[in-house]
Amino acid sequence: MHADEVETDAGLVRRLLSAQFPQWSGLRVERVPSFGTDNALYRLGDDLVVRLPRIDWAASDIDKDARWLDQLRPLVPVAIPQQLATGTPGLGFPWRWGIYRWLEGANPVVGAIDRPEDLARDVGRFVAALRRARLNDTRTGSRAGPLAARDAEVRQAIRDVAGELDAAAVTAAWETALRAPAWGGPAVWTHGDLLRGNLLLREGRLAAVIDWSLLGVGDPACDAIVAWSVLPRETRDVFRTEAGFDDATWARGRGWALCCGLLQVPYYAESNPELADNGRHMVMEILAEANVRS
Repeated sequence: MHADEVETDAGLVRRLLSAQFPQWSGLRVERVPSFGTDNALYRLGDDLVVRLPRIDWAASDIDKDARWLDQLRPLVPVAIPQQLATGTPGLGFPWRWGIYRWLEGANPVVGAIDRPEDLARDVGRFVAALRRARLNDTRTGSRAGPLAARDAEVRQAIRDVAGELDAAAVTAAWETALRAPAWGGPAVWTHGDLLRGNLLLREGRLAAVIDWSLLGVGDPACDAIVAWSVLPRETRDVFRTEAGFDDATWARGRGWALCCGLLQVPYYAESNPELADNGRHMVMEILAEANVRS
């Protein structure tokens, strides 16, 4: 995924387990296909999963999970990861790593969601519950600040994709989002990365939300990205109502979706074509909405 990531394999996982957690070293280890870009996952037996950071900026994710997820678990209506043990650097692997309970479920397939209104309602209720969370201390969310802070990198991404997307239309949509009123309420908890790879469904309903690496407090607008990354356009009002987003927050959320989509396209064009395609989908959905509004 990244030019300078650390390579891992099942053999490394077995050696780390033997050295640090011998009680689990005899379990089956299998690489998990994942849309995630910052961590490698290995299923451990039937009930566990090992999470290894791929890249230096993800190295702190393990400690974030240990600090926050147990506090948040009783406050949200779906399952979230439960970290059971934390490994330390060793055997050539440079960072802390984690062992978690395995969560059953399948990622939604954009354009082929069986129960779209139910999913929109479920995700909206999850976002609303997370916003209501009150914990004793806080951390700033990576995507919970002002959109304007991403202006330079978004405009560079627009230049990067100008050969395949309508740069003028994308620029107009981005500038519209930048004009939305800033968040004036209290800082609230956000997941920050509600893409399809981080949602797990069972029988068409939201069962779990994973990958909390961007967790933090601030503007809730970043959690609206799911409306364009996953949900069909006819269900977005259902999601918005359940999440409780006003007009300004929805407009900033559209801007966050545009930001994420644009950055995904050039960065992952070769290393993760599926993620790049989802980025294109997000941008095209936003441009289609702009055409309807105009």
